[in-house]
Amino acid sequence: MSTLEHCDAPGLMPLKSAVQNILSQVTAVSESEVVSLALAHQRVLATDLISNMNVPPADNSAMDGYALRASDLKHTSTLQLIGTALAGQPFTGQIEQGECVRIMTGAVIPQGADAVVMQENTQINNDMVSVTHVPQSGHNIRPAGNDIRLGERVLAKGMCLGPAELALIASIGQADVKVIRPLTVGIMATGDELTPPGQPLKTGAIYESNSYALAAQLQSMKMKVLNYGIVADDKTVLRRMFVQADKECDVIISCGGVSVGEADFVKEILAELGQINFWKVAIKPGKPFAFGQLNKAYFCGLPGNPVSSFVTFEQLVLPLLKTLSGQKINLDKQAYLVAKVAKKVTKRPGRADFQRAFYERDEQGQLWVEAQKNQSSGVMSSISKANCYLLLAQAQGDIEQGELVKILPFAFLH
Repeated sequence: MSTLEHCDAPGLMPLKSAVQNILSQVTAVSESEVVSLALAHQRVLATDLISNMNVPPADNSAMDGYALRASDLKHTSTLQLIGTALAGQPFTGQIEQGECVRIMTGAVIPQGADAVVMQENTQINNDMVSVTHVPQSGHNIRPAGNDIRLGERVLAKGMCLGPAELALIASIGQADVKVIRPLTVGIMATGDELTPPGQPLKTGAIYESNSYALAAQLQSMKMKVLNYGIVADDKTVLRRMFVQADKECDVIISCGGVSVGEADFVKEILAELGQINFWKVAIKPGKPFAFGQLNKAYFCGLPGNPVSSFVTFEQLVLPLLKTLSGQKINLDKQAYLVAKVAKKVTKRPGRADFQRAFYERDEQGQLWVEAQKNQSSGVMSSISKANCYLLLAQAQGDIEQGELVKILPFAFLH
C-alpha cells in the first residue's frame, strides 16, 4: 500500500459529516440544578432567563454635571443650584422653573428634570450655574430599562455562562441560577508502552501525557472527570474497564487502541458492548477516530499520538460535549481569521489539515502566519509553540508564500 493510500484513502468521512453524525446521535441531558452565581461560570443555562425588573431601574445620569429642564434654557442661560444628587443618594425634591441640581454619574434623575448638561459646559458662581452649551431634552440621560426591560428574555436556554453573562444575571438581582447538571466524563489511556509520569521509564516505553490535556480541558468546562488511568492492551481488562465506565459516565474518552495494529482492541470491544457509528475521519492529524455508544455512555476513541488526540478532542469531542450539556452548536458559523502565508505550506489533498502555526500582525496591520516546521502528530511542542491552527481544506494542496489562508486562533476554540 502506498503512502498516499495509507494516509488519504477514499472512504474517510469528511470532518463536517463526522461532527454532524455525532450530533445527530446525541440527546442533551435534561437534569438541572440551582447553583450560586459564584459557582456558575462555564455552566449551561437550563431555562430562559426572564428579567423581573428594568436595568437600570430608574432614569439616571450618564455623566457628572447638572440636571435641569431643557426648556428653561430657551429663556435664560443661568439657573439656580438647589441641591445635589449622588449615585445611591437621590435628590428627593422637585426641580422647578429656573432651577438645577448638581448630579453625579449613575445618580437618579430628579423629578422635573429632563436633561443633564456636562459640568465642562457650565460656569459656577456661588449657587448660580451658567450653561455655555445648551443640551436638548433627553441628553446625557440613561432611561430606565435602557439595558434590560422588565419581562425581557435576558439569556436563552443553552447559553454557556461566561463573565459577562454572570454580570448580567447579577444586574437583575439574581443570586443563583438554574443550570444543566455537570456531565461526567471518563478518560483512559490504553497501551502496554505507557508509563505514568514520575515512574522509571523502561526501554521501549513512553510517558502517558494525553490524559493530562484531556482532564484540564474537561475541568475548564466544569465537567466531572473520572480518570481510569492507564489500561493495558488486554481484552479482559479493557472490557471490564469499559463496563465499569459505562455505568458511571455520560461520555467515555479513550486514547489509543483505535488504529489497525494487532494490539488495538478498543474498537473491537466497543463493537461487542455497544455499537460503532463510524471510525476513520478525513482529518490530519487524527484519522483513526472512533465514535459509538455503549449501553449508557457515548464513546469517543481518540488516537494515541498526542497531537492527534489534542486536535480530535477539539474538533470532534467538544461539539459532542457541548451538545450533550445543552448548548446550541452552529457548524456553519466557525470563527476564524484570514492571514497571508509567510512561507510555502506543503499539503497533500485528501484530509482536512490542522497545521500548527504562529500568526502575528505586521506594522501595516496585515496578519501573517507561518506553520511550525515539525508537523508530526507525535510532537506536542508543535502546539505549545503555536498560537493557531492553519486551516487547510480536505481537497486543498500546497499553499504558496503570500497566499491567503484561514487560521483558527487557539483563543477562539473554547
